Amino acid sequence: MKRPAAAKPCDMSPAPGHDTTVAVLPEDMAGALLPWYDGHVRDLPWRRDVTPYRVWVSEIMLQQTRIEAAKGYFDRFMAALPTVEDLAAAGEETVLKLWEGLGYYSRARNLHKAAKVIVSQYSGQLPADVKALRALPGVGDYTAGAVASIAFGLPEPAVDGNVLRICARLTACPDSIGDAKVKTGFREALRAVYPTDRAGDFTSAVMELGETVCLPGTPDCAACPLAGTCAAHAQGRETDFPVMPEKRPRRSQPKTVFLLEHEGRAALSKRPDRGLLAGLWEFPNVDGALTEDEAMAQAAAWGCGPVSAAPCGEAVHIFTHLEWHMTGWRIQCAIPAERFTWTTAADRRHSYPVPAAFRAYRTQLE
Repeated sequence: MKRPAAAKPCDMSPAPGHDTTVAVLPEDMAGALLPWYDGHVRDLPWRRDVTPYRVWVSEIMLQQTRIEAAKGYFDRFMAALPTVEDLAAAGEETVLKLWEGLGYYSRARNLHKAAKVIVSQYSGQLPADVKALRALPGVGDYTAGAVASIAFGLPEPAVDGNVLRICARLTACPDSIGDAKVKTGFREALRAVYPTDRAGDFTSAVMELGETVCLPGTPDCAACPLAGTCAAHAQGRETDFPVMPEKRPRRSQPKTVFLLEHEGRAALSKRPDRGLLAGLWEFPNVDGALTEDEAMAQAAAWGCGPVSAAPCGEAVHIFTHLEWHMTGWRIQCAIPAERFTWTTAADRRHSYPVPAAFRAYRTQLE
């Protein structure tokens, strides 16, 4: 099959009159993409009854989270906190409990903080201005662009990993998409081709293309409405792009997790307000892989009066730059030490947000 002529390759030289670098995207990108989007748009919860609040919550939720995983969380979140005012008035642990299992809990905390700002400074209405949106806690360039375009129809680009991949392939860009200049260049290149009449649909269309067609490992070029203007496709080098930044190796950390039980209740402790999993509830744990005797000695040092211990398996949880390799001990205690909060299964289900890192051990208790 004859390949289409190559599109103009990536040019990251400074544009005349500009300090930032820019790439050149197909001029009629919107003209090709929007008709395709009209026929292929997926029915997603946040695309029904589009409001600035729903768009904002969905975009925060979709950071680092797959669409299929986010659907149920989004519906539950909206049922519990349907307005900005509801979110601002909720307690932090209510918000974290609704977020439980999604991970990256700083997203939920910033969402909560931003809701309070929106209520106090903007009368409960998200600002229809990209700079004001960018100033909200937890809102970066991508989220500000997504909300500005999808919720308010402004021609503001929203550039995430999917969008960078599409732009890098369209231009056969040889530079790493981890380079801030490359990201800025593609943002400005997109701004140059944004339609003024369907800005929100264009933003959603680019996202949809990256999520369903221009995939990381196996792009479906036959189904792509931009294949005829894609430099990587013309060269037969689709999988060579984007050029990814070098990954840092994750640090491995051994831990021992304790399921301390007393008369049908299990111990939880609250993590510090700063750092990894800040402010969430966890099963007591210490660094290192302890033997049974060491685990019993630790429980005794906590004042729990350990009676018996049984192994409760190993588990691994992977964070962005860290892996927890956990060993578990289930220990029956004679004393409910005051340093811990002793909870029932119902307590843990409804009141205490326990992160997914401990899911394997929580399942044993439930």
